[in-house]
Formats: sequence, structure tokens, C-alpha cells
Amino acid sequence: MTGDFRADRLRQRLALDVPEEPLDRADLLEHLRALVFEAAIYPGHPGFLAYISGAGTVPGPAADLIAAALNQNLGAFRLSPGASTIEEHLTSWLAHRFGLPDGAGGQLVAGGALANLVALKVARDGAAGAGIRERGLAAGPTLAIYASTESHVVQQRGADVLGLGAGAVRLVPVDGDWRMRVDALEEAIERDRAAGVTPAAVVATAGTTTTGAIDPLPEVADLCELHRVHLHVDACYGGAAVLADDLRPLLRGIERADSIAVDAHKWLYTPLLGGCVLLRDRHLLPAAFSSEASYIWMDEDARQGVDLGMHGPDFSRSFAALRIWVSLLAHGTAAYGRRISHDAALARYLGDLVEARADFELMTPVSLSICCFRYAPPALRGDEVALDRLNQELLLALLADGRVFCSNAVLNGRFGLRACIVNFRTEAEHLELLLEVATEHGERLAAAVPYSAGTD
Repeated sequence: MTGDFRADRLRQRLALDVPEEPLDRADLLEHLRALVFEAAIYPGHPGFLAYISGAGTVPGPAADLIAAALNQNLGAFRLSPGASTIEEHLTSWLAHRFGLPDGAGGQLVAGGALANLVALKVARDGAAGAGIRERGLAAGPTLAIYASTESHVVQQRGADVLGLGAGAVRLVPVDGDWRMRVDALEEAIERDRAAGVTPAAVVATAGTTTTGAIDPLPEVADLCELHRVHLHVDACYGGAAVLADDLRPLLRGIERADSIAVDAHKWLYTPLLGGCVLLRDRHLLPAAFSSEASYIWMDEDARQGVDLGMHGPDFSRSFAALRIWVSLLAHGTAAYGRRISHDAALARYLGDLVEARADFELMTPVSLSICCFRYAPPALRGDEVALDRLNQELLLALLADGRVFCSNAVLNGRFGLRACIVNFRTEAEHLELLLEVATEHGERLAAAVPYSAGTD
């Protein structure tokens, strides 16, 4: 995972002039070789513990090759009869795995950001219509969305894209376990209602990006039911836990959601991209996105299947569902459940290793498959400024080293390291190596630099 990834060097190496005549085959192969072996990292490496990016299943590339060769456009059933059938069936199956009722379903989208955006579009349309009906407004009401301070920034981006503005997302504080505080959520909703603002949606998170925390879904669902607010669950990361027997109870309450966002290219390991939005009532998708154009006319008596281009923002759509579908068929849900459970067990093992070492400390309890910790030699304990600087430099050293690849976490203003295991190739030895390499560089950095709150 090491290499010279400076942008200027990469441009010199890869940004070829497009030729008028075909590039020589040997030169083309050399160009591809440089791209693959000199200018890429490999998230499928067992030592890749950064971010929430799956390893990529073995059947996935074969499925992508088939999908590309068929080149079907899932915007219209007449252009993709088999592909559209598979996507519709896959999303219905996923909805049922989450406990949603008959009539639930959804569609594949580019990623988690778009899956959340589609759900918020449905919630916005419903809330705006309800506000007009209930209050007799000539124009749409002022709307608000509620999400925890640990929710993903795509919620603010989505609100901005929908014309509500990023400020329409009310950030609700979290408790000591990094979960949304339901009492603060209720206060925010009641405060907005008193000011004439209509609550459009509550976004609960099932597996936050930084710590893996899961919001108290049953209590949030109770509150949404009481206030008649759309409950959306961002389960892009943690949603895969429904396949693991020991982790599934952590998602209790998700079956009450009005919409759910899931990312198969995260903890279902499939290649990018694999975002999915699920609706308790799938008919809300065409209600939010359907439009008519004369060039796609077809007699009603001749229509078959579902035109998925009318169920989301994209008219032209690739057969992204195949990489997920074939991976599930090839491995089965039991194997997926075992591996997802094992990933979470590995994160707990790393937490145990950290707690057993005098020079490391946990920053949060381990949740799902994420462990946040920091290098904290006893001589620097209590000097938070020094520990922040040391761990910042340690992260850079780990990335430059290349034997393992983790990311960072900033919790209560403190900087630490973060390992996220969504890789079926990762095993205990790679977590042991992470601490060994971190110790090696940490000792060197601590000895070379006079860390203290008073130094520059």
C-alpha cells in the first residue's frame, strides 16, 4: 500500500495525451500496469483497516464483467427485463431482512450519500404536502430534519441539495455512548413545532462512521410515531449486522423505519458502488420521482415490469445489483453472517489488546467492528495537547510505512487512531501487527520530539 502518490507525479505518469491513432498495445498495457501496481492502494489487503470500504468479493468482478457486456439500461423494463427483475427482487429481499412489511422495497443507487438523499426527498415531499393540507399554507412549510452530532455529513449535504439548506438539519447531542439523546431530540422537535417549523424526518444512525454507535432505535421510533415524523435510518455501515445472529438484536427497532439506507460496498464486502435505499412503502419512490416524456411512451396494455428510472433520480441506470446478487448467491447468508460476526469479534479482540498494553488506551467502547484508541505512553498521560500531536504524527507514520493502514478519530476534541474491520481477509495477526507498528513508530516519535503543551 506504499508508493509515491503525490498528485504532480501521478499526473506526469498517468495523464497521457489522448492520441489521434490507437495507442500501441504494449504502451497501453504499460499504462495499465503503472495504474494498477504503482498508482493505487488496495483496500482488499487484510491490513487495510481505514474507513468503511469493503474488500470486494471474488464473484463481484465477474458479475461486473457480465453486467458490462450485457450493458442493459435499468431505466426501463423493456431495456432490461432480467436485470430489472433481479434488482426489484434483491431490494424486496433486503427490506424483508430488516423486518419491513410486504410492499416494502427500493432501488440501488450510487452510494450511501444518494441513498440518504432519496429517502430525505421522499420525507420532504410527504412533510411538505402534510403541512400544506393541515395548515392551509399557500406555499410549502419551513421544514426541519433531525440527526445526531455523530451522523454523517451527507445529511446536511442532502438537505442543501433539496433546497432546505444545510441549517435545516438540527444536530442533536449524543450521550456518553455516542448515541442520539432522545430527550434532546424531543426538545428540538417541540421547539420547532412551537416556532411554526414542520419536522420532516428524523435520521437515526445504525453504525456511526467514527465509533460504530447505534442510536436507540426503539425509543426514536416511539417519538417519531408520537409526533408523526418520518423515521429514516442511515444503516449504510451497520445494516449488514442483520445477517449476523449475535449482532442482529443491536438493530432492534429498525423494522419500524419508514426508510433505510444501506451500502453493500461497505460491510457486505461487494465492490463499489452498492448503495441501496429501502422504503416501507415502495410506491413513495415513483410518487417522488416519476415524470413523463413523449419519447418513452408505451401503450398501457403493453407495459410490463417496473421502470426503475421512474423510482429515483437516474433515468439511465447500470446493472449494479448483479455484483451484490451474485455475491449473495455464491456465498449464502450463513457465511455472510459468520464473517460479519467474526469482524466484530476481531474489533473486540483489538480492544482487549489495547487495554492490556500500558502504552495504549481505548477512546470509546468497541462498537460493531470499529475500535478507537490512541498511543498514550505513561510519561505523557494527562498532557492532552502532546498526545494529540503525537497521535497525529503517528498516523502519518503508519500511512507512510504501509504495512497496515488505519484512519483517525476525533472524539471530544481528542485525536486518536481508528480501526474499522469490514474486510473478510483481516485476521487477528493483522490487528497485532497494527499495534506492533504503532509502538515502533510511537516510541521513535516520542523520543525524537519534545512533546508538551508548551512546545510549538
